[in-house]
Formats: sequence, C-alpha cells, structure tokens
Amino acid sequence: TAEPAVSTQPPTIRRTARERRVPASRAARLWNFGGLAAGLGAGAVAEFSRRSLGLTDSSESKTGSAFLTDANINRVVSTLCRVRGAALKLGQMISIQDNEFIPPNVQAIFERVRDNADFMPVRQMEAVLNSELGPNWRDMLSEFDNRPMAAASIGQVHRAVLKDGREVAMKIQYPGVAQSIGSDISNITTLLNYTNILPEGMFADSALRVAKKELAWEVDYRREAQCAERFRDLLKDNPRFFVPGIVSELSSAKVLTMEMIDGIPLDAATNLNQETKNEIGDQLLELCLREVFTFRFMQTDPNWSNFFYIPKTKQIGLLDFGASREFPVSFVDEYLRVIHAAARQDRQGVIDSSLKLGFLTGYETQLMVDAHVDAVMVLGEPFVMARPFDFGGQSVTGRIRKLMPVMLRHRLTPPPEETYSLHRKMSGSFLLCTKLSARIRCKRMLDGIMANYQFTT
Repeated sequence: TAEPAVSTQPPTIRRTARERRVPASRAARLWNFGGLAAGLGAGAVAEFSRRSLGLTDSSESKTGSAFLTDANINRVVSTLCRVRGAALKLGQMISIQDNEFIPPNVQAIFERVRDNADFMPVRQMEAVLNSELGPNWRDMLSEFDNRPMAAASIGQVHRAVLKDGREVAMKIQYPGVAQSIGSDISNITTLLNYTNILPEGMFADSALRVAKKELAWEVDYRREAQCAERFRDLLKDNPRFFVPGIVSELSSAKVLTMEMIDGIPLDAATNLNQETKNEIGDQLLELCLREVFTFRFMQTDPNWSNFFYIPKTKQIGLLDFGASREFPVSFVDEYLRVIHAAARQDRQGVIDSSLKLGFLTGYETQLMVDAHVDAVMVLGEPFVMARPFDFGGQSVTGRIRKLMPVMLRHRLTPPPEETYSLHRKMSGSFLLCTKLSARIRCKRMLDGIMANYQFTT
C-alpha cells in the first residue's frame, strides 16, 4: 500500500506561543510560585462558595476538587509555561503517562503543558549564546532563525545552517534553570501537597527525589553530548536507527548543536499505512529491549517529539539524550527474570524476582501480592504468544487501572529507583505503539534476548 505524503520540514513552534522572559533568579521564580499558590487558594475559596450556594452542577460539586477548577487549571498551566525549568519538566513527564493512571483533571493540566512552553526574547537568547560560545558565534553559521522551532521545559531549539551547508538544530538552555532545580522541586512538591491532587501510596517524595537527580543530568549539555555519541556508537551498525552527530564547536554546557533530522515526529505518523506503522512499532520495542538488556544504557525520555520517522531511509531518528542512564547488571539480571516469568505465566517466579528487586518486602498482605503479580502478568502479555500482539486492540491499561487502588492502599515500599525511568520509557514506548495501532511479534524479541543473555547472578 502506498504511503500518504508526509512533510519532513523542520517543525515550527505553535503560533500561540508567547515570547516571555524566563525568570532566572530564585527570587523571581519563587515569586511566580507564590503568586500561583495565592491564586489557587482564592480560586478554591470562590469555587467552594459557589458550591455552597448551589451555583454549580451538583455532580461536579460531589466529585470534583475545589482546587482543580478550569480557572485554577489555567493558572497552573500559565505559571508552568512561564517559569519553565524543573517544574514544567515534571509536568511533561507526567503528561506522557497513560491517562488510565492519572486523574483526568490532573492529566488535563499536564497535557496542556507538554511541548507548550513560552520562548525567550531574542535579547535573552543571544545573551546565553554570547556567554557560552563567545560573541562571534554567528560567524560559524550562514543562517540562524531567531524564532525557535520548539520550546520545551529546559531549553528552546533554533534552526541554523553551517558554513558547509549542513542544517543543524541548536538547543539553548534557559538561564537559571540549572541553578533552580532544587527550589523548583520544593515548590512543585509544596503545590502537590497543598492541593492534595495525588493519591496516597504513590510515594511522591521518592519519585521527586529521583526526578531531581535526572533533571541535574538533563541540564548538563556536555553530558548529553557524550551520551548521544555513545548511542551513535552503539547503533552505528544498526541500519534501523539514526543518531545525529554533535557539532562540538557550537556546543557547551548550556548549548547543544546537532545535525537536523529530516523526518516526522512519531505522534504525527498515524496516517501512514499499517505495514509502516507495524515496522515503526517493531523498531521502538527492539530499541527499548536492547537498551536495557543488551546495552544496560537507556535514553529514558519517551516524549513523542524525541523520535522521528525518516521516510527516505525508513529509519527512526533519536533525540534528547539528557536523561540517559546506566543500569547495574544485578538489576538487569533480575528484571529480565521478572519479564520472562510473566511471559511464561510463572507467578511464583514473578514473586521471587520482585522480592530480590525490592518491589515487595515479604511483609505485604496476600491481597497486595496478588495485585502486584496480576499487574506484572498483564504487562507481560505482549510477550506470551508467538502471533503479533495488537497494541491497538489491547486492554492492558484498563485492567491495570482496576488493580491500582489495591496497590496504592497496601504497598509498603516505593519501587526500585531504576524503575522510575525504566518504566517511564517502557510505558511511553507501549503508548506510542498503541497510538500507531501497531501489531508486533513481541515474543520473538524476548526469545532473542533470552537466547543471547549471560546472567551473572
């Protein structure tokens, strides 16, 4: 079947994006969060008064949070898009989780902030480039677009052309975000506790502690360049993937310049023919499994805009290596045993390896153990049967959601630190395959991993 025409022009930032100066100092950022807290409180009081007077829909007054009104959601979105940095990054990380697991009103906030940040004024952007690359950085370019083609949580991306004609993407970090990670995490923690919008049992403190560590990696563009080069080397002999090269003379701790990818982001690939979508899904899952079980080194940010389909070569182009991390071999050994046990429908094997990994303590109620094992079994279903697994027709997330109340109520310990980023990447890959309605022979992939894997423990 012929594919419909797809545009591979560099993306452009949304027309409604606003040029607003990034609050760079801690005091300025605290002022924004303080204003948000005051606005949320006033909005909640007003909503409570309306409900008391019977001026709202009765069903909403019984079930909806007085904090999470439309007006307050707009306040949160506006503040996160204005301050950017760690707070917005956390929102974007939550937005790519399946809405089966996130309350709808919370999901509404984070869906709106995904890839929706404001961008720096030209003067502020040029100040960063002058400080990082020197005042003559434009001399190395024949073209530079002052308006960014993308603006995200930590930086914005500009199209440029080198003197030799190569088109590149220059990622420029917002001033102050690296220094404000700790205070931003504290502010967003206070906001979450203040509004009480996350259910108990999520161990939010543990998750935010891991996020703080990962965000420190992400603002170090020199580290990201090293991770990108490492992936480029790991995948150099695999024709299914493309990792753009780094332009080192135009890169620093806060500026990262890479070759432009001539492709389309995967969330815009849903109009391709089914065979192509199946192939894309196959590539994504192959990469995900190889990252954890072969490389033990993973790019853990599954934001859909980090993956591009390149029609000319039928490759997947990869971006954004800031959150790349290593996994210890002992963890990978036991995690593979969990996945393989689920694929064999071996419940006791799942329990044994879950205890060794720290998912379970051994003191849980039988109700909690059963819910945990049931959830793992459901997640292992793609790897059970030899026939292609239909991601478009699966009901995995709905069944997991039914188990969540028990696990949130009876869980005794947070999950292992490594699984926060690992499960974010795996769930993001599964969601991409679901969005593409891909049909993939997953069991063949896991069988190949098991045939070549050398356990050390």
